[in-house]
Amino acid sequence: MNILLLGSGGREHALAWKMAQSDKLTQLFIAPGNAGTSAVGTNVDINPNDFEAVKKLVLDKAIDMIVVGPEEPLVRGIKDFVLNDPEIAKVPVIGPGQKGAQLEGSKEFAKAFMQRHNVPTAGYLSVTSENLEEGIAFLKTMKAPYVLKADGLAAGKGVLILDDLAEAEAELKEMLGGKFGDASSTVVIEEFLSGIELSVFVLTDGHGYVVLPEAKDYKRIGEGDTGLNTGGMGAVSPVPFADDVFMKKVHDRIVVPTVEGLLKDDIPYKGFIFIGLISIDGEPYVIEYNVRMGDPETEVVIPRLKSDLVDLFQAVAAGNLRTKQIEVDERSATTVMCVSGGYPGSYEKGKEITDLEKITEGLVFHAGTTEKDGKVVTAGGRVIALTAYGKDKDDALAQSFKNAQIVKFEGKYFRSDIGFDL
Repeated sequence: MNILLLGSGGREHALAWKMAQSDKLTQLFIAPGNAGTSAVGTNVDINPNDFEAVKKLVLDKAIDMIVVGPEEPLVRGIKDFVLNDPEIAKVPVIGPGQKGAQLEGSKEFAKAFMQRHNVPTAGYLSVTSENLEEGIAFLKTMKAPYVLKADGLAAGKGVLILDDLAEAEAELKEMLGGKFGDASSTVVIEEFLSGIELSVFVLTDGHGYVVLPEAKDYKRIGEGDTGLNTGGMGAVSPVPFADDVFMKKVHDRIVVPTVEGLLKDDIPYKGFIFIGLISIDGEPYVIEYNVRMGDPETEVVIPRLKSDLVDLFQAVAAGNLRTKQIEVDERSATTVMCVSGGYPGSYEKGKEITDLEKITEGLVFHAGTTEKDGKVVTAGGRVIALTAYGKDKDDALAQSFKNAQIVKFEGKYFRSDIGFDL
C-alpha cells in the first residue's frame, strides 16, 4: 500500500523508519519530512496544515492511508476534512477527528473528560476573564506551587509553575489578557502534583487497543532538570519504576476508562493516545493527554516495537485491533537529543552536520534537519536524536552519549544526564 506520513520531526523519522520495514508497504511519502526521512521514503514539500495540498497529493500518488504525526493538523480537523470529501473519503486516517483531538487541543475539555470518567487527575478550575475573581479566590485556597495552563495549543510553552501567589495572580491576568494569544483566553488552574513522571502510549481503533512500551522524557534544557522547558532533550524506555503492579493500575484505572469514555461520549477515535502520567507514592495520575505520539519518546518506543507497524495501522483502520497482540524488544532503548546552541531561545539554522556516517552502533533519527547543496544542515532547535539499545538503560545511555559526541555541528549541545533520576 502507499502511505502518506505527515510531519517533519524525529517522531516522524522514527515512524517512517519502522513503516519502511513492512512488506505491506509499497511507497512511503513524508510531507514535508527532513534530511533523514528521505532515506526511507520520498519527501514532499507541502505543509501538513494545507489540507487541499494534502488532498491533491493523496489523489496524485494513489495514497491508501494517511498517518498523522503532529497534533496541529488533527486539532484543525484533517480527519474530518478527509471524511467529508467524497473524492478521498475512503482513505483511512490514523489519528482522531477534531472532536477527539480536543483531548489535546483543550486542557479544559480534557479535565472535564477525566472528571466525567473517573480518571485520576489533579483538582482544577477553568478561568476566563468572566470569572477571574473566582480564579483568584481558587488560587488562594491552594498551596504553592501554582500551576497555570493555557487551554489551547501553545507549542509546549503554555504551562507555568509558580511559587509565589502574587506572581501567580499577575500571570493569570496576563495569560487571560493574551500572553499566549487565543490559546490562553481560557486558563486551567491546576493543583500541583509532586512525583515522578512517565508517558504511556495507546493505539486504539475506538474499541480495541494495544498498549505500547512506556517511556520517560526529559523536558528541561539544563542538567538535573533545570532551566527552560524544551520539546524534549532525551528519553528512556522501559521506565524502571513502572513495574507490572504499577502498569496494571495504569491499565485498569486510566487506559480502560479513557478508551471506554471516548466510546460513551460518542467520540470515534482511531489513532494514538499519549497519556502523560505522574506516579505519587506508586499511584498513577494523569497530567495530560496528547492525541499523537510524543517526541522524543517515539524514538525509544518505536525501536522497541517488534511488530509490523503498518499491519497494526491496517487493523486500526479496519476496526479489528482486538485481534492483534504486539511483540516488544526486551532490551532498553534510550535517546539523547542534540540541539542548536541558544535553543529553546533564539538560535541559528543552516549549520552543516557532519560525521553521522561514523555512527555504527545505534540509530540516528533526524528532527530539525534539511538538505542544502548536497549537505545535511540544521533546520530547527532540536536537531538529531541518537537512539541506542542496551541490556539496561545505563548500557544503552553509554552508547547514546558516545554517539552524541561523534555528531558535529556548530553550537551543538546535549544533556549528559538523561536518566539521572531513575
